[in-house]
Amino acid sequence: MLGLKPAQIRSYATQGFLTPDRGPRGELQFGFQDLVVLRAASELTSADIPQRKVRRALQRLREQLPEGRTLAGVRISAIGERVIVRDRDTVWNPESGQELFDFAVDDIATVAEIPRKSTDELDAEDWYDAACHLESTSIDEAVDAYERALLLDPTHADAHINLGRLLHEHGAPAAAELHYRAALESDPRHPIAAFNLGVALEDLGRTNAAIEAYERAIRIDPLNADAHFNLAGILERRGDKAGAVRELKAYARSRADKN
Repeated sequence: MLGLKPAQIRSYATQGFLTPDRGPRGELQFGFQDLVVLRAASELTSADIPQRKVRRALQRLREQLPEGRTLAGVRISAIGERVIVRDRDTVWNPESGQELFDFAVDDIATVAEIPRKSTDELDAEDWYDAACHLESTSIDEAVDAYERALLLDPTHADAHINLGRLLHEHGAPAAAELHYRAALESDPRHPIAAFNLGVALEDLGRTNAAIEAYERAIRIDPLNADAHFNLAGILERRGDKAGAVRELKAYARSRADKN
């Protein structure tokens, strides 16, 4: 399903990156949290990161995480030949332990200047563009710029989405929900708004509403792999094994189709 060989999965389990149970015949039985870690390993492998480097990064990451945090609780990805970890609003390279800035991770080489106009002359799109660039230097100023854009154009869906994302990342999922819903009112078929709404609702513990949001994201974009994956997680926790397997298979197909 994830494109990993059985030998690779057994190796990850032996090294303690996974915590599978044993079935009646001694077979390994993996839970959803194991699948989260395996997905990260699969994505690193797909990015042509050598296996020895994947294993080393997972090992060092496990050592670096605070007590009580698991590998399943962070986002692991590859930028070029580097392994990058995101934990809430912190980003670092697990091999070196070096903390990184978001704009370095996103490979932003330059930050465009705010349009050379007086503030009274800036329209909603100007403030939106400025906010996008300000995210790499000052989150507070970016939030202010998105809010200015929305004052001028309350229907600016992308401004609602980005402002919701910033609020969500900084611990305000309820405020983020309002902006994601406003984005969907402006653009009912915006796949990012629907998916982000699902994540916010899941973080708020409103799983029924989260399921509806993920299903909406999938109707908009059937190849939304992350929506399939998150929906599978909810269904697995609810005991709907068949539904979880169905969504995980859809996740695998979505990844294959997009690749």
